[in-house]
Amino acid sequence: MENQKFFVSLLLKQSRQKEGKVKLFIRITVDGKRAEIATTHFIQPSNWDNAKGRMKNSAPQAVYINGFIEHASNSIQKHFLTNVSVGNPVTAQMLKDLYLGNKEKTTPKTLLDAFEYHRVKMESMIKVGKVARTTLAKYNYCQGKVESFLKHRYRVKDKLLQDLSLKFVTEFEHFLLVNERMQTNSAHKYIVNLKRIINVAVSVEWIPKNPFDNFRCSYTNPEREILTQTELDVMQHKLILMPRLAEVRDVFLFCCYTGFAYSDIYKFERDAITIGMDGDYWLSTIRQKTGTRESVPLLPLAMEIINRYKEHPVCVKFDKLLPVNSNQKYNAYLKEIAEICGIKKTLTSHMARHTFATTVTLSNGVPLETVSKMLGHTKLSTTQIYAKVLDTKVSQDMGALKSILAAKQKPKDSESNTLDPDKKLG
Repeated sequence: MENQKFFVSLLLKQSRQKEGKVKLFIRITVDGKRAEIATTHFIQPSNWDNAKGRMKNSAPQAVYINGFIEHASNSIQKHFLTNVSVGNPVTAQMLKDLYLGNKEKTTPKTLLDAFEYHRVKMESMIKVGKVARTTLAKYNYCQGKVESFLKHRYRVKDKLLQDLSLKFVTEFEHFLLVNERMQTNSAHKYIVNLKRIINVAVSVEWIPKNPFDNFRCSYTNPEREILTQTELDVMQHKLILMPRLAEVRDVFLFCCYTGFAYSDIYKFERDAITIGMDGDYWLSTIRQKTGTRESVPLLPLAMEIINRYKEHPVCVKFDKLLPVNSNQKYNAYLKEIAEICGIKKTLTSHMARHTFATTVTLSNGVPLETVSKMLGHTKLSTTQIYAKVLDTKVSQDMGALKSILAAKQKPKDSESNTLDPDKKLG
């Protein structure tokens, strides 16, 4: 919300006179629109200082009336600051009503009113770079599901906030699971977002409390599919003669060895590479999904792929680091590549990010904290979802532990209780 222009002025209205005195009015102006309050005071025009908007100090009752003016002005200003500090748009008429103690005439707010209020607030945050537009998109999707549910269950387009109950959200869950055929994780993500919308309504005092507070959302970590190092090697060295498939294969491998999401790779320009403090090549971006910075030193294979497409017509014409296709074509081509390479897994653009986190980094001893930093995560727990440690890594680590323990154990022949591994117990 833009800064609002507000001021209070005092004036005498010649049209309202009594016994040669003129009535005093308070004028409130907000963004060029006015509202006036008639006071009970009548003032002799010769005792009025027009420039200061006050009684002349030498005039009778100057202390009393000027004190009233100061108190009224401060009270109106306080109402203005109280509302703008919490993001409420203010009008001159609103300030007049608040000063006079008039009860605000409001109509009951609805569920879609809450979504709209939240959307406007997020739009303003997006403009100043505080929120990613993709964050707003998930609330828009949630609103769409809520509207479908209202139509299916209640045959209405909207519902009053005061009529919401725990039963509403329970039936919404059933709708998502049965009618929309969602998995529990997906359904509960929508409900989490709905609860946040209702919390916003509570914060602006549209309803006294969130009726969904007692609904508990759960989340089960899914088994995330990744590529093994063997599968990565097969894909890298497979001869693919069709240029469109070879390009998609290279872009996918680039994601596997950098951890960048498809949406981030798509927007990289040709000059996106920088020299890091270590003198090596780095690639950085502000993640489209979260708005956090993701910085990754480029491995040799990633640099090889970049150099391969420096003069590619698409890269030159559209100023792109890599020839990235639209998401629909990209995923379709990945299916063909999996078949060519004999990979039985369903390749997706996001599988590459999981593969980077697990196969390329964690399985090769890169600490979880470092991987989290490269992925642009704000919480370590987010990275742990990706961190599916392979059996090969467990075997390597335990093998190293065996070697350490063996080196520490020195045979002591003089000790009679030394355990003979070839001797049976009992």
